Amino acid sequence: MSRTGKKAIAIPAGTEISVADGVISVKGKGGVLTRALHRQISINIENGSVTVVPTAETRLARALWGTYAAHIRNMIQGVTKPFVKKLQIEGIGFKAELSGKTLSLAIGFSHPVKVAIPEGLHVALEKNVITVSGSDREQVGQFAASVRALKKPEPYKGKGIRYEGEVVRKKAGKKVTSAAA
Repeated sequence: MSRTGKKAIAIPAGTEISVADGVISVKGKGGVLTRALHRQISINIENGSVTVVPTAETRLARALWGTYAAHIRNMIQGVTKPFVKKLQIEGIGFKAELSGKTLSLAIGFSHPVKVAIPEGLHVALEKNVITVSGSDREQVGQFAASVRALKKPEPYKGKGIRYEGEVVRKKAGKKVTSAAA
């Protein structure tokens, strides 16, 4: 039994949810999000709330029950208020530039790394902080993770790209010992 799947999901004002041909669509001020439904899950919309119900008594259906409930909650939250991830760039000479739909990063390589910004995401730069926002939680998280993966923070000096608030445990460098005579 799924704890999150059993709970009804409230639909806020200004948000419309519809199910047609195995696709759920959530429409709000932040845009429209769609997701294909699995055949072992059904969705009921009534009295300003959404309930997710498994159509079969299989292990897969029980697993998908809570997963789809979480997806629908994220879709509703995304179209009402966008999801935001912030990345910090740390290191001497490390910087980012934004030109159109391309993010250009100077992160210690011999060439600048250019990253195409996916449709539906908004990227803003302020000093060495990259702010990624959008209505699709998965897309925001995936883009932020792919940018971070270009230069993960290293444990000796802490240089690299990290999430805001991420703590990097630093290691001690090589120990210098005095020459014993």
